[in-house]
Amino acid sequence: MMFRTLFSKTILGAALAGLAITSYGGSKSVTLSDSDLKQTESLYKAQCASCHGTERLGGMGPALLPDNLSRLRKNKALKVIANGRAATQMPAFGSVLTPEQQALLGNYIYTVPKAIPVWEEESIQASQIINHQPSELPAKPKFEADLMNLFLVVELGDHHVTLLNGDTFEPIHRFKSRFALHGGPKYSPDGRFVYFASRDGWITKYDIYNLTVVAEIRAGINTRNLAVSSDGKSVMVANYLPNNLVLLDAETLDLMKVYPVQNAEGKTSRVSAVYNAPPRNTFIAALKDLKEVWEIPYPSSDKSKFNEERAPKVRTIAVNDYLDDFFFDPDYKLLIGASRDAAGGQVVDLDLGKVTSSIPLPGMPHLGSGITWDYQGKQVLATPNLKEGKVSVIDMTTWEVIKDIKTEGPGFFMRSHEKSPYAWVDVFFGPNKEAVHVIDKKTLEIVKTLRPAPGKTAAHVEFNKDGSKLLLSIWDMDGEVIVYDANTLEEEKRLPMVKPSGKYNVWNKTQYERGTSH
Repeated sequence: MMFRTLFSKTILGAALAGLAITSYGGSKSVTLSDSDLKQTESLYKAQCASCHGTERLGGMGPALLPDNLSRLRKNKALKVIANGRAATQMPAFGSVLTPEQQALLGNYIYTVPKAIPVWEEESIQASQIINHQPSELPAKPKFEADLMNLFLVVELGDHHVTLLNGDTFEPIHRFKSRFALHGGPKYSPDGRFVYFASRDGWITKYDIYNLTVVAEIRAGINTRNLAVSSDGKSVMVANYLPNNLVLLDAETLDLMKVYPVQNAEGKTSRVSAVYNAPPRNTFIAALKDLKEVWEIPYPSSDKSKFNEERAPKVRTIAVNDYLDDFFFDPDYKLLIGASRDAAGGQVVDLDLGKVTSSIPLPGMPHLGSGITWDYQGKQVLATPNLKEGKVSVIDMTTWEVIKDIKTEGPGFFMRSHEKSPYAWVDVFFGPNKEAVHVIDKKTLEIVKTLRPAPGKTAAHVEFNKDGSKLLLSIWDMDGEVIVYDANTLEEEKRLPMVKPSGKYNVWNKTQYERGTSH
């Protein structure tokens, strides 16, 4: 529930246009009386709809439908309603709602709606918007800058994106995005195009050189993230709702194939996330409701020869537990994953196609924000923890925890750069959200704690191309992006922005720089 969004009336109308009745195969659903249903619908709209969508289809929070709650027992759901949920923006309603009202909401989210949304191939294709054919747009940028040292800054507060010069740290252009981008934008290999995914399923291709939207398509109803192939020819979209992966042609976002996500027995699953694996020429997806990892090769670069028979086939790898969160080693040979409720992590050898090791990681490690570096002749993985105030440093040969670095509270983002001696981690959750720790990668000690905006959340560091400077966000409507010298740790500049969240450097993302998310 971290990066949550709302359905706008327009988007919701598009979703409802494709509604159809489907069954909930085996989910534990409940039935409310007409009077209880009417009362609860009113209560839900007042307390929950702003985050989870008026039709329970998901927004800033996840969809609240029986199938989406298959891993959450109703008694645990009631505790979440009363007490909130750790490491999310789900608030506690125990002091706001009576026990009876909480029970009504608990029953309501497990009721099957009168109409279940279906977003199939016809709906996807009908949603496509092509503003420009690629040949229409000049290959020369409209501005002067190091094109590999640009940043895109996502401003969640008013749904805009700022293009930033990574040398001067001056804004080049600011443009409106779809409602609540999610999962981080992904660049084409040459850095010219960027692909955005919004939480309500819209995929946008933007031409950075010409400062314009090229094409859009709605690939799902509740989308997790997207990945772009290393050849720049295809895009894979991971969806929570419907339970599928959607393959698009990168040029104009034409639909190529929908992969329903289900196992041999027909049980379906949301997709935790999908990533590009450059050395493997594949997309890799982990599943939220099935104990499987999927690997799908890139399609043929000649899209004129693409058809259902030639579509890449799914390679399925069984794992020991659900993978809510995961990370790859720099060679993309190993996937390191963890379940939200597990007491540790597991290591999946993608070459061998099986789990080969386990990692003792209690709490809730945020492996999706993990980074690697060389420490005393070995490669280590460091990950913050969403539930506990610590950063775990792990030997990637023995998979033993070398050290737990104590922090002032649970963290969400951790970042570094190959050329930087430091790793940065925030304290995203809890009373010390204003703090950011700087860790010496040689000593594994915190050497400095910054508090750049007392009382406001400081989070998400991104380095520039050569690792000499970095940006830090102040997550507030009256927010800022702060520029630091990466070596002296001194502040150099502040740029006012509207709740800036992620910042994405073209070089780091296209070169898969160690120390940043991919």
